[in-house]
Amino acid sequence: MKATVYPGTRLKGSVIAPASKSEMQRACAAALIRIGITRIHNYGVSDDDKAALGILSALGATVHHINHHTLEIHSNGIPEMVSGNMQLDCGESGLSLRMFTPIVSLCKGKIIVNGRGSLLQRPLKMLEEVLPLLDVQLHSNQGKLPLGLTGPLKAKDIHIDGSMSSQLLTGLLFAYAAVSAPADRIITVDSLASKPYIDLTLNIIRHFGLQVPVNEHYERFVFPATATMVNDTSGTLDYTVSGDWSGAAFLMAAAALGGNVTITGLDLDSPQGDKRILEALMQYGCNCSIAPHEITISANRRQPVYFDATDCPDLFPPLVALSAFAEGTSVIRGVHRLIHKESDRAGTLQSEFGKMGLTVRIQDDDMIIEGKPQLQGCEVHSCNDHRIAMACTVAAMRASGPVSIRHAGAVSKSYPRFFEDMSSLGMQVEH
Repeated sequence: MKATVYPGTRLKGSVIAPASKSEMQRACAAALIRIGITRIHNYGVSDDDKAALGILSALGATVHHINHHTLEIHSNGIPEMVSGNMQLDCGESGLSLRMFTPIVSLCKGKIIVNGRGSLLQRPLKMLEEVLPLLDVQLHSNQGKLPLGLTGPLKAKDIHIDGSMSSQLLTGLLFAYAAVSAPADRIITVDSLASKPYIDLTLNIIRHFGLQVPVNEHYERFVFPATATMVNDTSGTLDYTVSGDWSGAAFLMAAAALGGNVTITGLDLDSPQGDKRILEALMQYGCNCSIAPHEITISANRRQPVYFDATDCPDLFPPLVALSAFAEGTSVIRGVHRLIHKESDRAGTLQSEFGKMGLTVRIQDDDMIIEGKPQLQGCEVHSCNDHRIAMACTVAAMRASGPVSIRHAGAVSKSYPRFFEDMSSLGMQVEH
């Protein structure tokens, strides 16, 4: 799909933030582990969310869509044994791959974990280094998917590197929370990245009545010895997925470049790391009106920003779109976190924004953006990266002519209604 954005429109109106796929996928994992009925409200409908629900169905849980806002998951827990070579499809979701693989490794028997698109090119080094230490047999395609594994995983003391991603740790926390053990089990982590997402994981583990580890400064996670797994099956459990700060960041960036937009459905108390977009917007000089259930963003000054995105790397694309028009040089730190995303995200931001006339430089761990009054109309490519497609759409608002975005349909990975929502705010876009 190609989308063409016509510049010059001032955005105005109100829009509901999409459901957080980070919360949705974690809630799916917890609902699978928990024996009983779980109702998930404001459930996500992105491609990554659908992949997570598909994994639940493959493992024996049943998913019923009650209405457009609520689905019901019936689970008997993680099956003790699987027969044959069970196939699990993670779609293009890196989170589903890294989170569900340790969880399904608890099963006895052989399971084939696969995916599609860019996920087929992502390295499996972390999984291949860690899971064999927990007695899981692995066989990959030269370090790539498909991945064959034979469990069961044994939850025991382990030491892992957390500097590149927190997603494998999330999977291990869920797996350890799903089993009982006669002795303490300790996960020790070096240089943990994305701590807010581990907070999100621990909050969901707690909400679902699973075993909650003791968090020792994000360096050790201690699961105390238990005779039985903590699992409240006394009735139906309800969980409401909050709005996605990652997706909303693009709406906010667009409003900051030209408009007055109110975004609803966001939780100001959410542990999602990407709510730090508000800090960047205030640095940028836009007007932010924050109320308990809505945030209104409007354009004002355009000051350059210095922002450390190490713990929230998904903010790089909207921050580049903002910084493109700052009156000076902006610096975004944490480039090393952009490796192994849907695209080579640092290189893609350089190349695609470069086509629009923007200078983006990489120096050590910093991305440096030289702001300018206007970009040029052209054709860019999303490189099948949903966040690149959305960032280019936002930047196109202030281009000298139309900007066409090839493979813009990649937005369905996280925000299927992105172009519809932008149109509802007044953006002139054909797709």
